[in-house]
Amino acid sequence: MESINQKTAITTKRIELLDVYRGFAILGIFVVNIVIMNSTFLNQDEFAKQWTSSLDIVIQKILQLFFYTKFFPIFSLLFGLGISMQAVKLSEKGKLSKAFFFRRMFFLFVFGVLHILLLWSGDVLNMYALLGLLTVFLITKSNKLILGLSLIFLLFPFYDNVFEQLSSFMGYNPEIYLEGYTGESVNEIIVNGSYTEGLKLRVLEYLSNFPMLIGFLAPIALSMFLLGTYLGKNKIYESLDSFILKIKNPVIIITVVSNLYRILFLYVIVKLDVYKIDFARQLFIKFMVISDVIMGLFYLWIIGWLWYNTKLKLLLNPLQYVGRMALTNYLMQSLIGLILFSSIGFGLYETMSPSRSFFVAILVFVFQIVISRLWLKYFLFGPLEWGWRCLTYKKLFKLKKDI
Repeated sequence: MESINQKTAITTKRIELLDVYRGFAILGIFVVNIVIMNSTFLNQDEFAKQWTSSLDIVIQKILQLFFYTKFFPIFSLLFGLGISMQAVKLSEKGKLSKAFFFRRMFFLFVFGVLHILLLWSGDVLNMYALLGLLTVFLITKSNKLILGLSLIFLLFPFYDNVFEQLSSFMGYNPEIYLEGYTGESVNEIIVNGSYTEGLKLRVLEYLSNFPMLIGFLAPIALSMFLLGTYLGKNKIYESLDSFILKIKNPVIIITVVSNLYRILFLYVIVKLDVYKIDFARQLFIKFMVISDVIMGLFYLWIIGWLWYNTKLKLLLNPLQYVGRMALTNYLMQSLIGLILFSSIGFGLYETMSPSRSFFVAILVFVFQIVISRLWLKYFLFGPLEWGWRCLTYKKLFKLKKDI
């Protein structure tokens, strides 16, 4: 395992479309995350009510229809795909090792902890690290089992109830962590408080949001991770062009049907009396979540189709630079958010409208394309990708290119 040829590891041919996908996911994630960075869940509903201009209303609709719950599934699927691709390659060389993956996921978990403490409470790396450990155990299982588990985790509608029962049984009450905090006090800490006060608040926010992490995000992540594992195990990445054409008709049909439901949910179902019934409401919301996930998967399909069949490949191509440095850019966005909104930077917390936040996110992403392309002109890996690689393999890899 540890004697793997360094030159081969570095020069292995990358699949550009997968990097484009990763870059696209990084864009969508920041468009969503910047909204939360600008106003935490504790005060978000009240904060959003003040923005009533036509542009802000349109942007909020765009976020709801095209961004929320669309990009997290994409990122999760790509993570599962990437880990399984690595597992397959190592398995073919007879070098698949539980110790290797444990070490790789352990350091990703450490990155997640540091992310929460130093930058932002909305971390998912911890969860991805735990899911990544499943690869070694799942990669040898049947396709039916992997896909079946993926569907089960996506379709099951009552995670909130299960989590509430478990929390009650264990005496766990997440509400205590932000007890005594108000929207005003949180604003004061973020805008005028010390970095240490902000660190404490980030930890408490993470613990307080744990039910959403477990009851909402984790099942989606696990479902998409399993789907990515299936795609990687079966080497779909080796014939993406033909695979995209093969699934064209079912993808379009399923996307159209699910989008019809999304429209009905947003503009009709939520106004019906039946929506007030708790059991029915949970089912309606679950169907909405599934429809959003399907929309995210459709994004991957349409980007792939455009990549292989149109000249828009030239427009999509710059996304790959961000995608090749996905971990670095993901954490960079949190650093930029900290500088924009907190006391260590500009203190803009709860001052930016939805439209302003949206356009700032786009500008930040354009900056990331430029800086990533410049970095990769001189270096083989992103800085955090390089560090993670060195820690995983327990050796110092070459970083700078020979120019």
